[in-house]
Amino acid sequence: MNKPIKVSERFDWTLCLILFLFFLISCITIYSGQASGQYGDINFVLGQIKNYIVGVVIVAVVMYFDSEQIKRLSWVLYGLGILLLIGLFIAPESLVTETKGAKLWYKTPIGSIQPSEFVKVFLIIALSKVIVDHYEKFIVKTLKTDLFLFFKLGIVTAVPLCLIIGDDLGTALVIMAIFAGIVLVSGISWKIIVSIFGLAGTLAGTIFALVIYAPEFLEKYLKVDTYQFYRIYSWLDPVGHKQGAGMQLYNSMQAIGSGQLTGKGFSESQVYIPDRHTDFIFSVIGEEYGFIGASFVIGLYFLLIYHITKTALDTKDPFNTYICVGIISMITFHVFQNIGMTIQVLPITGIPLPFISYGGSSLMANMMAMGLIFSIRYHEKAYMFGSDSKYLAKKAN
Repeated sequence: MNKPIKVSERFDWTLCLILFLFFLISCITIYSGQASGQYGDINFVLGQIKNYIVGVVIVAVVMYFDSEQIKRLSWVLYGLGILLLIGLFIAPESLVTETKGAKLWYKTPIGSIQPSEFVKVFLIIALSKVIVDHYEKFIVKTLKTDLFLFFKLGIVTAVPLCLIIGDDLGTALVIMAIFAGIVLVSGISWKIIVSIFGLAGTLAGTIFALVIYAPEFLEKYLKVDTYQFYRIYSWLDPVGHKQGAGMQLYNSMQAIGSGQLTGKGFSESQVYIPDRHTDFIFSVIGEEYGFIGASFVIGLYFLLIYHITKTALDTKDPFNTYICVGIISMITFHVFQNIGMTIQVLPITGIPLPFISYGGSSLMANMMAMGLIFSIRYHEKAYMFGSDSKYLAKKAN
């Protein structure tokens, strides 16, 4: 008779250590980032500590539920997320915060909450549920059933995407990345994936070319305001736009470049960058800790992605595997886009650096995603190295 595995052995200590390192890096970097005095005496470090405390509570709550319970709650969570997004359009001004014409946050007693951040996690769960249910219903796989699965995944993704894309392009891009990542491992025929993704890529490339070479065409026929294109123009030529739209990018490259190999040292930032404790926090890391410090942070993200990938490979439950893939897609895109926009690899979007940038909703949503990984490890640890018969017996119960 096997001895029951202790709680301490089922807990994911490796992931806990990784998140603790991110917590330390976040607090240290935010402390340096707020030194410019742009926001007066506001203590963002204290706020980030509070956000992490709430995040730990969220992890504990999510970890309590196993995969079967999460699967049963998938449509409830998805529906809740959609209702919260719709509420942003119809809720009174006393409940919604509007910034630059965009309604993205709810006002609550504990601060502003951005529902689109949590919708990303709810979407991952819903898409995973769709795939698992599909293969339970259609045991024989054909091109027709694959196309039907792609259609279902597309509909589930399109609903929140349409509600978000007008006001929050950054989050919309993350949602598309989640969709693409899950589709790639869903078992859908590559004939369908290559055809549809190829068509989408061609369309995106065509629009990008029109923005660069024929913006008047988009303005005339699609009624797109050309001022929206300045983010692209400032990305391609930050020096020429350094007094305007390209100022943040130009200063960010100046800061990271001046850090050289070892950086200028803790709290020794000299280049002014607005909001550098949020979306541009990587420029603080690059300036103060140089190539070595920036490489350490990137390496820590690689370690996190590797750990989640290993979790996906270890689990015997397909639902958990798809959840891991969705989380990997979300975090990878966040990191690549955020770091890329600070060094001119990608255009600037309002996407924070996971676990490091200051922000309550973003951090809490990411901690919710980590709670799912903790849950997979905690509830399935005893069966990862056991026989399939034991695992199947557990699922049957």
